[in-house]
Amino acid sequence: MILSCSNIDKTFVDNHVIKNASFHIEDSEKAAIVGINGAGKSTLLRIITGGLPADAGSVTFAKDTSFGYLAQHQAVDSENTIFGELLTVKQEVLDLEAAIRQTESDMKNASGGELDALLKKYAAMTHRFEELNGYACKSEITGILKGLGFQEDEFDKKIATLSGGQKTRTALGKLLLQKPDLIMLDEPTNHLDLNSIAWLETYLLNYKGAVIIVSHDRYFLDRIATKIIEIDNGVVSSFNGNYSDYAVQKEHLRTEQMNAYLNQQREIRHQEEGIDKLMQFNREKSIRRAESREKMLDKLERLEKPAEVRDDMKLTLTPHKTSGSDVMQVEGLSKKFDGQQLFENVSFEIRRGEHVAIIGDNGTGKTTLLKIINELVPMDSGTIRLGTNVEIGYYDQEHHVLHMDKTLFEEISDDYPYLTNTEIRNTLAAFLFTGEDVFKKISALSGGERGRVSLAKLMLSEANFLILDEPTNHLDITSKEILETALNAYEGTVLYVSHDRYFINRTAGRILELTHQQFVNYIGNYDYYLEKKELLTPVSETASSAAEEPSAQKLDWKQQKENQALIRKRENDLKKCEEKIEALETQSAALDDEMAKPEIATNSAKLQEIAGEKERITAELEALYARWEALSEYH
Repeated sequence: MILSCSNIDKTFVDNHVIKNASFHIEDSEKAAIVGINGAGKSTLLRIITGGLPADAGSVTFAKDTSFGYLAQHQAVDSENTIFGELLTVKQEVLDLEAAIRQTESDMKNASGGELDALLKKYAAMTHRFEELNGYACKSEITGILKGLGFQEDEFDKKIATLSGGQKTRTALGKLLLQKPDLIMLDEPTNHLDLNSIAWLETYLLNYKGAVIIVSHDRYFLDRIATKIIEIDNGVVSSFNGNYSDYAVQKEHLRTEQMNAYLNQQREIRHQEEGIDKLMQFNREKSIRRAESREKMLDKLERLEKPAEVRDDMKLTLTPHKTSGSDVMQVEGLSKKFDGQQLFENVSFEIRRGEHVAIIGDNGTGKTTLLKIINELVPMDSGTIRLGTNVEIGYYDQEHHVLHMDKTLFEEISDDYPYLTNTEIRNTLAAFLFTGEDVFKKISALSGGERGRVSLAKLMLSEANFLILDEPTNHLDITSKEILETALNAYEGTVLYVSHDRYFINRTAGRILELTHQQFVNYIGNYDYYLEKKELLTPVSETASSAAEEPSAQKLDWKQQKENQALIRKRENDLKKCEEKIEALETQSAALDDEMAKPEIATNSAKLQEIAGEKERITAELEALYARWEALSEYH
């Protein structure tokens, strides 16, 4: 056991965040802390790291345990470059290397006993250098930086010039390079693109130490976690397994708790009714019995009503009118930003009812594309045509569509002046803003709260074409699930940018990957995209090498759909071919066994019949082997 938390308690003013929490972390265990926004996840991490005192309880690490902690926001203050900052972790290696070079120089002019001493010192230093994997030091740093999404031409950027997200990635790289016994990460995927998240997953899965993660990324938690630590109304509970396992266990537990609560409530009502009747008899004997029952009720340990699966946020997306079948057509679209070509001559179309997710690395231009569609950023060339009766509802991840100087009430009333005060309050209440909350300034809200206001405006827009930029950012898992349900029930059209793979899996029917300044189309969700991406690669290469054919990355979605259908047919044919080969080989072996039997060997007529069948099977197998080779070349 590497960490033990015993009876941890923490209260902020009148908010009892953590109630008598106890759990432990084993060596090499990968644990995740989950709960709604404000549940106390980051608070618990800070208590474990010693950054915040607990009101009661104890945190105990195993002897000589080292740990590293990555907070959500990093105040990295350094004059170093990105590469130089990570290199500071390897100071012992750098000092050793310098000492080894100096010793090599000293040995050139030494002799006798002095040389012997230097040789002994040199051997000890080089041995330690090898123990620290010093020869691979710089390549290890390069691997981590590239894994976290930095390009080599960014390695020399000064820390002071980086964005908040880049600083967080730099801090994460330093932490991984330190290799502590226990890594604690608070929302590590927030500033990573899909490739970097996949790299981090693989890194943590293979990490020899223990890991504690706070994250709302359910796909990430499904791949990494072996234990879920849940904070629910201050109560901390542990569940074995990943996030999906936890969700099943939690639902069963909640059902059991609710049944126990309802049964107890029925028994309490039964006893209270009995007490009332006994008191009504107004006889000394019956009054004593009533008093006795009352004492029993007073001693009863009352079960608290289990928290419902939170459905208090009401999100219903309903289009005001139906759009035409062709919602949007993009042709020859190009955009440069700060001298960098984001995408060039891209074309695609969106049809009514489609749910399309745009994915790609950070900086490829996904958000820029949405801003161009919404006429917030000009295109360099190309055309965007909207279909008949198309009305856009836009959700901006940076919430620039919100006015920071307005109150929540003003934000809604100014955009929807036909709503009554009661309707505005009811709308805000549906998104968990009640009472005096409606008079808070937008500027005073958290990221998650601003997200809920933007969702409220999206719902009121009654648009039939929703364009969403990272809609799940800053939302807790429950809020994400509410949004997923609303989008799946929505009868309009959706185009969104997201790096939330679980969300994409649940809501997308088509994926556009922005890569190498072009879009590649996949008809399916994120799991389908992963499955088919490698299969499409040969098709792309073949198409791009033929002068008369357009590049696969420039094919429109209809043509790519045909390519995908062709790939599925080849897979099908290959599988059927393999099954036929296996069946015929089995028959052939059975015929060999028959021919070996004494009674068959002496029966020339039967032997000739079997030999003829054997020859037919052999010929058929030869043809199938050739077909299998041809099909497998495309697999």
